Amino acid sequence: MNSIFKALNDPTRRQILDLLKEKDLNAGEIAENFNMSKPSISHHLDILKRADLVTSQKKGQFIEYSLNTTILEDLLNWIISLKS
Repeated sequence: MNSIFKALNDPTRRQILDLLKEKDLNAGEIAENFNMSKPSISHHLDILKRADLVTSQKKGQFIEYSLNTTILEDLLNWIISLKS
C-alpha cells in the first residue's frame, strides 16, 4: 500500500493516470504531454507499474500502458472501510 501512496504523491504521476483514464498510450504518447525527458517519463511509469497502478503490454515495437482499475477499486474500498 505504501508504494501506491508514494506513486500518487507526485503530480506528474497523477497526470499520467489522468491521461491513461482516457485511453491506453505508449511512453512516447505520454511524453508528448509533458515538458520533460523521455527517461524521466519512463521513471514515472516504472514507479506506477511497481505500485500496480498501471499495466504494460508490448504491441509491436511499442509498450502500451493501461490504467489498472482493479487496484484503484481496492484502494477506494479500503478508504471507505476506514469511515465505517
